[in-house]
Amino acid sequence: MGDLLQKISSGNAAPHEHFDQVAQAAPQSSLAEGIASALGSGGTGQFAQMAAQLFTNGNGDQKSTMINSLLATAGPSVLAQLTSGGGSGLSSLLGGGGASVTPEQAANISPEAVQELAAKVHQSDPSIVDKLGQAYSAHPDLFKTLGAAAMSIAVAKIAEKHKA
Repeated sequence: MGDLLQKISSGNAAPHEHFDQVAQAAPQSSLAEGIASALGSGGTGQFAQMAAQLFTNGNGDQKSTMINSLLATAGPSVLAQLTSGGGSGLSSLLGGGGASVTPEQAANISPEAVQELAAKVHQSDPSIVDKLGQAYSAHPDLFKTLGAAAMSIAVAKIAEKHKA
C-alpha cells in the first residue's frame, strides 16, 4: 500500500480510482480520519447534504446509526429545538423521551429531516464529522456513494497521514 499512497501523494495516481484498495489496506482509524476529512471539507451545508445522501443510501441499521450519532452529539439546545416542533418530523420520535431511534423508525425519517438535523448538530458541535467518519469507516461501500470527489479527499488524507 505504501507505493500506491506515494503515487497518490505525488499526483501520479487518481485517488478515487484506488479507494477500494486503500479502504481495504488502511487501518480503520486512518480510513475514519480520511472519511471525516471528506465529510468536513465543505463546511456545514455540504456536511448536511452528504449526511442526507449517506442516510438515503443506507440500510435501516445504517440509517439508525446516523440518526443516533447525530442525536447523541446534538446537545440539549439542539434537542430542545427538535422537540419543540422544529425538527421536520423528528419531534414526534423524540417527544416520547426516547433518545434512540430504531431501524424501523429511521425508515420513516425523511432525508430532508436528516439534512436539517445534521446542519444543526454540525453548527453546535463540529466533532460530529469525526464521529460519523468513525461510523462510516465500517461501511466504505456506502461512503463511495458520495462520489469521486469525496473518495479523493479521503484517500488523499490517508496518503498524507502515512507520508508523515
